[in-house]
Parts: sequence; C-alpha cells; structure tokens
Amino acid sequence: MRIRMLKIVVGSKNPVKISAAKTAICEMFSEVDVQCIGINAPSSVPEQPMTTAETQLGAINRVKYCQLHTQADYYVAFEGGVDQFEYGPATFAFVAIADQQQLSIGRSCNLPLPPLVYQALKQGEELGHVMDRLFSTENVKQKGGAIGLLTKGLATRESVYRQATLLALAPFVNSDLYSR
Repeated sequence: MRIRMLKIVVGSKNPVKISAAKTAICEMFSEVDVQCIGINAPSSVPEQPMTTAETQLGAINRVKYCQLHTQADYYVAFEGGVDQFEYGPATFAFVAIADQQQLSIGRSCNLPLPPLVYQALKQGEELGHVMDRLFSTENVKQKGGAIGLLTKGLATRESVYRQATLLALAPFVNSDLYSR
C-alpha cells in the first residue's frame, strides 16, 4: 500500500513551532507521511504583539506569505502575543492554517503574566528576552517558552502550540460539516 505524502510549510524556522505543527498534523493525519519545513515569514506586526488583534494578524500575515512564496499541501503559522484582559495580563498564541481553499484560525489558552513581566513588555521588550533575564535562561523562546518556565515545565510552548494546531485543523478533517 502506498502512503500519501503531505508537504507542510511553517512560517518560522523556530524548531518549537515546526515541531508543534508537524506533531499535530502527524497525529491528525496518521495515515500519511509528513514533510515539514520552516521558512522565515514576516508577520508585519511588532516583534512583541501587545493586543489580541495584532497577534492574530501576525499569524495570518505569516501564513499568507507562505502561500505566496512556496508550494505545499498545508501552511501553518504561529504568532505569540500578550494582552491586558479584565483579569490581568496574559500571553497566548494564534495559529493560522491554510490549504488552497480555506483558512482556519486557532488560539491557545491564556497564560497569566506576572505584573513585572507585563510592565517590561509595555516598555518595548520581547517576552522571551524578559523571561531569559528573570530565569537566567538563554533563548527560551526556542525551548519551553515562558509557559514552560512559569508552569515548572508541565506545559510548554510546544504543547500549547500543538493543541492550538489540532483545534485549528478541525475544519480540514470535517470539511463537510464546516461547509454547510
């Protein structure tokens, strides 16, 4: 029996994002082989998105860039951001997934941020750099992320991105239900 190959392009070279996309797609489409590559796709939003709208737009811009510049079965892009909610500041991510016919947007859960972290972000710093300084780590955004540091590794940036990807894949694996 011949196994079908899916080509996935991720709008980042960050190994955490590539692994999250590949893992989720391999789980959802277990009957296929997956080739997953990352490319540098610009978000066209600030390095540290500070609103929900900016964060979502960053993921959409990255996935559109991938579609314009590569050929694949699926395109996946992530954008992490922060916002001030009624219960306090939090970080989260959006994932945009597209094929040739449709676009699906998923979102991760919120991780509450300590006030001193949020203040540093408001001053123009990026979350990964703030967390590296506070926890004496290096390049945590390509590892467990702020999520891993603040949850003692019980949740990680990759695990949250993987879950958001699985949720955003629902319209692709149930297209008959979503096209009604």
